[in-house]
Amino acid sequence: MEKYSEEKLWETLEKLQGTDFYTAKGLQYQYTIKGGEMFVSRREKTITKATIILAAKKAVAMQLEGKAVDGPKKLGVYGASYLWPVFKEIGVIKEP
Repeated sequence: MEKYSEEKLWETLEKLQGTDFYTAKGLQYQYTIKGGEMFVSRREKTITKATIILAAKKAVAMQLEGKAVDGPKKLGVYGASYLWPVFKEIGVIKEP
């Protein structure tokens, strides 16, 4: 993922703050962005921008290899259960 794409990803995440998302298990949540961190309504810990970028890069790489990112565990990062639905919504993860 290029630098421009990373910036565009972050801008998109900032625009979607406060939107209702649902985990793979159907739990509703929202998030806010403050500085370089994502605060998820269902968690006390934050997800850092570096972790989010890493997860997005991994998702893109897997799909380029023809592998499906069919669940949050495939991302292999802290907060994946919250990132996966967002990535699906914004097109980082495409349906097979």
